[in-house]
Amino acid sequence: METADLAIIGGGAAGLAAAIFAAETAQAARRIVVLDGAKSLGAKILVSGGGRCNVTNQEVLPRDFNGSQPVIRNILAAFDAQATVRWFASLGVELKTEPTGKLFPVADSARVVLGALLRRCEELQIALRNGSRVTGISAPGDGESSFTIEHENGSLGAPRVILCTGGRSLPRSGSDGSGWEIVRRLGHTVTPTYAALAPLVLAPQFFHAGLAGISQDVELSVYVAGRRIDDRTGSLLWTHFGISGPVVMDASRHWIIAAETHQQPIMRCNLLPGENFEMAERWLIESIAARPKASALSHLLARLPQRVAAAASQHAGVDPATPAGQLPRDARRALVRGLTELVLPVVQHRGWNYAEVTAGGVPLDEIDFRTMQSRKVPGLHLAGEILDCDGRIGGFNFQWAWSTGHLAGRAAARD
Repeated sequence: METADLAIIGGGAAGLAAAIFAAETAQAARRIVVLDGAKSLGAKILVSGGGRCNVTNQEVLPRDFNGSQPVIRNILAAFDAQATVRWFASLGVELKTEPTGKLFPVADSARVVLGALLRRCEELQIALRNGSRVTGISAPGDGESSFTIEHENGSLGAPRVILCTGGRSLPRSGSDGSGWEIVRRLGHTVTPTYAALAPLVLAPQFFHAGLAGISQDVELSVYVAGRRIDDRTGSLLWTHFGISGPVVMDASRHWIIAAETHQQPIMRCNLLPGENFEMAERWLIESIAARPKASALSHLLARLPQRVAAAASQHAGVDPATPAGQLPRDARRALVRGLTELVLPVVQHRGWNYAEVTAGGVPLDEIDFRTMQSRKVPGLHLAGEILDCDGRIGGFNFQWAWSTGHLAGRAAARD
């Protein structure tokens, strides 16, 4: 059996970070082996941020994540966004801040990020074993000091293991959720898992296809049994299949979890964010009073893209060409209702191949937030998406990978 001082299962963002921090922390030469089932490492890094890799965000707070807030707060405090910027600078990757707060490499290339991580692994003589899918891990028995890791190309023994196997999002990158079965067999629990940061598919009879390519700021709300469970404002992108864009991706986890737990969620869209029905109706009445002969469409064009204004009018039962002054009160109110309380007929998310992250995983109370070590299996550490924590869009999930990888790598090396 091959042996190592530390085995890291999963060569994504969290796994590579853990390997680097472990190698840099070790007081003496340590053999560190990273096992990954993919043919090449870092596929998820390469496709993130439209191929540019949104490394982190200018401001990262616990409330940007879904999960146990006290635990998340402590983990982020140990390695925050500023530490990430300094770390990447030490790897030769300078980052830039965009108006949205997202941080990208100055080179606008995810390959620069992955290349720097792999280059540092090579400098530290970390053994990277891609094409070595792990099928099982056995904890040390009585009188034993090492885990036994079975993989496609043989067996590996190591006294310390860091699990960074990810979730189920983007399975083409090698992240298929198999790590959860491994960690279950070791004694951990796994909460129900759902797709998150996923585009949403609308019923085909809706008007979205005619708006494909249009992006606009909206307010999205998810309701269950008449109670609003999520509300957020941001950019929505109309597509041929339904809706996408940052605000949709962030809201998707709430709709998906409610739908998959049979709670029959309803998603409403306010095309005039920041204004309720009464405010929008007052605006429209004043606009019509000033130009009663102008068409209903021409009034809406002051606030909405033309195709959106026309589609929303027709959906509300109002001919866009009708002189606004001729609209009956009920028609005018129906139009305003359609602008501020538009029900989006979401039928499903677009699938795991398009979901950027997984909601759910190993509960955070089953790990020690100071070391990311399992509270159930001594010598086992966990980092990244395998844990029950998911962030909103904008570099937050990468920050979670760097932060947890930093803690797990350093602690495993010290021990």
